[in-house]
Amino acid sequence: MVSRDAAREAAEQLTACDALRAHARVEPGIDPDALAGPWHAAGAGFLAFTAGAPLPLLASVLPPAPDRLWVTVLSVLAALALTGCWSARLGEAPAGRAVPRNTGGGALAMAVTFAAGSPLGAAGV
Repeated sequence: MVSRDAAREAAEQLTACDALRAHARVEPGIDPDALAGPWHAAGAGFLAFTAGAPLPLLASVLPPAPDRLWVTVLSVLAALALTGCWSARLGEAPAGRAVPRNTGGGALAMAVTFAAGSPLGAAGV
């Protein structure tokens, strides 16, 4: 076991330059240098979403009216999965977290929008 004085000295030396970086490494085990930069991630997201937009757009226009809603929902979820993967790769981040976050957030947004529009007669495509 480390003495109280030795522990205090080690903590002071670790946090002397950058306390936040030292805490991130020691407590949750995060390497701040391995995280994607916010501008790089934003640019990657912009490119990925621009590339992924045509799929849901075409899916909402091309199918017959009775099938349009479900075709659109499924194509949007597929496009969200693709754009989550692309943006993660372009932003040098793990795709395993970006894809579920993207598709889950998109599915929730679609469900809330559909639920809000249904009582007003504005749901569907």
